[in-house]
Amino acid sequence: MTTTAERPFTSASFEQYLNEKKLMGSHCTTCNKDFLPPRAICPNCHGDQLTWIEFSGKGRLAAFTSIFIAPTVMIAEGYGRENPYLAGVVELDEGVKISAQILGLDARKAEEVKIGAPLKVEFVERGEGESKKMALAFRVE
Repeated sequence: MTTTAERPFTSASFEQYLNEKKLMGSHCTTCNKDFLPPRAICPNCHGDQLTWIEFSGKGRLAAFTSIFIAPTVMIAEGYGRENPYLAGVVELDEGVKISAQILGLDARKAEEVKIGAPLKVEFVERGEGESKKMALAFRVE
């Protein structure tokens, strides 16, 4: 976990870091808690003394679901009824949890997916041209 230069604690800043292939969150210097996605105000002590931190990107699968009815952005990537994908909650080694797409497992075989599976962050480009964005995902190690 490393700290970096200051940017406002906004979703736009979080997306900028994703575009730089960095998994960034906020750290409250008052109560020593970490948050992902980042928060501008600490939900624990309600303080505003936060700094950006970079997480390792390593963790374990805490929960998941198979998605067969995909939103438009995922349909554009080829997902849907015939090609479902996994969405899950990942608990990072640092203790914070975040939801993201889970790669490297078959969404049609949910019975084979194991809670606790080791995962590593992966940054996935989605869209084209002006609408291109970096998405957060995790892949089975």
